[in-house]
Amino acid sequence: MTRNQKGFTLIELLIVVAIIGILAAIAIPNLLTAMQRSKQKRTMADARTIATAWEARATDVNRYNAAGTISTVATCTANAYPDLSGALAPTYIKLLPPKDGWSNQWRFRTDVAFAQATPSQNYLVWSAAKDGTSDGSAGFEGTPNGGATTNFNNDIIFSNGVFLQYPEGAQTQ
Repeated sequence: MTRNQKGFTLIELLIVVAIIGILAAIAIPNLLTAMQRSKQKRTMADARTIATAWEARATDVNRYNAAGTISTVATCTANAYPDLSGALAPTYIKLLPPKDGWSNQWRFRTDVAFAQATPSQNYLVWSAAKDGTSDGSAGFEGTPNGGATTNFNNDIIFSNGVFLQYPEGAQTQ
C-alpha cells in the first residue's frame, strides 16, 4: 500500500507555530516601545505648538497669563485649559490640543501669583507623560530634574522656547 495523501505532519505544524511564536516574542516589545515613542513625539510637537501660540499672544499683550487666569505656580490643575484655550483659539492657534499623547490633561504655569498685577514673563507647558502623575520636577521655585530622560514616565517640560526635560535615547517602561 502506498500513501499518496497530501498535507502537513504534526511536527511540521509545531515547527511553524514555534517560529511564529519566536517572531512575535521579538516583534511585540518593539512595537509597544515604538507606540510609546510616537506618543512622546506627538506630545513634544503639541507642546511646541501650544508654546508658539502662547508666545505669539504674549507678543501682542506683553504677558503670558491670560487675564490673570493662568497664574498659579504652586498648583497644577486641568482648570487652566479652558482659560488658555479661550485666550489662544482661534486667533493664535486653530484648536488647542486638548490632551497629550497619553490622553492626560496638559498642565500650564506662569511665574506670577494669582491676582497679581505684574505681567508674567515665563511659562511652562508640560505633560505628565505615560504614568499621568507629575514627578514634581516642574516649577519656577526649584531646579527641575531637567535634561534628557530615559523613562516613558518622566514628565516632558517646555518653557520659554526650550525643553527643560525631554526624552532622549532608549526609553524604559
